Amino acid sequence: TLSSSSAASDVYKRQVERQAMQEVVGQMATQDGRHELALEVARTSRQRRHGLMERPSLPANTGMLFTYDEQQPAQSSFWMFKTRFPIDIAFLDQQGSVLSMATMPPCTRQREDCPRYPAGVPFWMALELNAGAFDAMGVEVGDRLEVDL
Repeated sequence: TLSSSSAASDVYKRQVERQAMQEVVGQMATQDGRHELALEVARTSRQRRHGLMERPSLPANTGMLFTYDEQQPAQSSFWMFKTRFPIDIAFLDQQGSVLSMATMPPCTRQREDCPRYPAGVPFWMALELNAGAFDAMGVEVGDRLEVDL
């Protein structure tokens, strides 16, 4: 049918877009040491909009780094629509320093009922990892993600 063909096409487009994402290795430098992370880089508006939606999980020590060409205002926010697992998010400056952090539970409600999580500070990048990852690494405001983009 046309609708299943369209749905299959949408799935294919998302897979192609995800495959086009740059993958990099970064290190989170904390007082507890350096923690290696495998990161997908969401550079385009489409990649950032889709983020980690519809994935069943995220392997340990992996995440998604959202990058922007200009500083984002403090009221910019992320949400968890169609995201199936809890996520830690850190908002970073241009040098990768952590400016603020939050934990976001999955949203299984309708789109309009999903809460938004504002950064609270102007930022250039956002890092998403599994919930609890920042605590496990001892990440605090001021720590730094080191990554070559």
